[in-house]
Amino acid sequence: MTLEKDPLNIQRVDARNGSAEILDQLRKKLSPQGDVVSPRGRALTEEVFGEALSPVEVVQRICRDVAHDGTSALLHYTAALDKANLTAQQLRVPADALAQAHDAADPKLIDSIRRIRDNVAAFQAAILHQDTTIEAQTGVRLTQRYVPIRRVGVCVPGGAAAYPSTVLMTVVPAQVAGVEEIAVVAPPTPFGAYNADMLATCHELGVTEVYRAGGAQAVAALAYGCDAISAVDKIVGPGNLFVALAKKHVYGIVDIDSFAGPSEVIVIADSTARPDYVAADLLAQAEHSPGSAILITWDEDLIDAVHRELAEQLGSLARNELTLESLEAFGALILVRDEIHACKLTDEFAPEHLHIETANPREQIARIRNSGAAFLGHHTPVALGDYAAGPSHVLPTGGTCTWAAGLSSNSFLRSGSVTEFTPDALNQIAEDVVRLAEKEGLTAHARSVTIRTQG
Repeated sequence: MTLEKDPLNIQRVDARNGSAEILDQLRKKLSPQGDVVSPRGRALTEEVFGEALSPVEVVQRICRDVAHDGTSALLHYTAALDKANLTAQQLRVPADALAQAHDAADPKLIDSIRRIRDNVAAFQAAILHQDTTIEAQTGVRLTQRYVPIRRVGVCVPGGAAAYPSTVLMTVVPAQVAGVEEIAVVAPPTPFGAYNADMLATCHELGVTEVYRAGGAQAVAALAYGCDAISAVDKIVGPGNLFVALAKKHVYGIVDIDSFAGPSEVIVIADSTARPDYVAADLLAQAEHSPGSAILITWDEDLIDAVHRELAEQLGSLARNELTLESLEAFGALILVRDEIHACKLTDEFAPEHLHIETANPREQIARIRNSGAAFLGHHTPVALGDYAAGPSHVLPTGGTCTWAAGLSSNSFLRSGSVTEFTPDALNQIAEDVVRLAEKEGLTAHARSVTIRTQG
């Protein structure tokens, strides 16, 4: 498709005399609360369930059925929602199919996967928590230890595009942490569990469990377990609204990485930024569709230049129609008073991705507490983090990075304390323990100490 010269109707906001209300509006629109579904999605819901259910209701129904009926429910929803009629034996991708995909893969792709794996592994190993032991006083040994989660489920999208990068950014941190079993689920589509590049990546990383299942039904199978897929202890990885809602639904039965919504970026830029770079960075995020792409700058000329570049570059994109829709629905070019104002608005929005294209990006990042991942400088596009740099691209969205962190090797560790006292050390602390226990009326607690100290 060839777009017209300047079809772009992206929101332009002058926030110099007040707050940018557009950010609040975008945050509400992007919130993964189960309200935004495509017309096709609504039609499919009515076809499968015979009534117009909300996404939350759809997920509740699917999770209930899979928990109760196991593999038969998983197969039913795979057929109904993904239009893939599989048997229980066909759910798991055979080992020879993984090996064949690897053998047939472009050798240069395999080389890239290996280099990226090494980058990710090096960073994730460097930040991995280590056991810490202190001897607070003579006879007292206190340890905080970290134990890898035994079994993890990884969701890999496969609707509009294939994502071998998601395999790398989820599996490698888990492997660095020492996870013993990793089960990958991907929808039974050409971009999912039938995608040769994705399967080749799994094989290269040593993943042997790959299942042709996606959506809420795959999440439920991972959480509750069934004949075809053993239950896991944690579920990670991105997905559509139904995947996100399903992960939220099963949280507590298993751990999850986050409750994520559409992807988002804020670009902070000044007069030193190249308009074509900035436009390319905004388009890269909008390309997710939905994806929020916001420029915040105190250079009015830059807004005009970036707008022109956006319109110019859109026409060359493979997904230009979807990208245009995303820009117009979730994009904004915001003019602020100065860099301090820019940092304040950014911190309030708490974006998943933050790209600072200014003369002194380290000064700006020092003013900003809330971002899932930050990229500094004119030569550090977010795509580096998406694909190769080392930190995982699975990040908190929807403003949750005010308290949540991105996926890392530490996400796959369970911490616990180990306490060890000698008899003399017990005698020294016994009086304090007994006093508090008796104040709380827990005499058995007190007795468990005095029985050791008073003979």
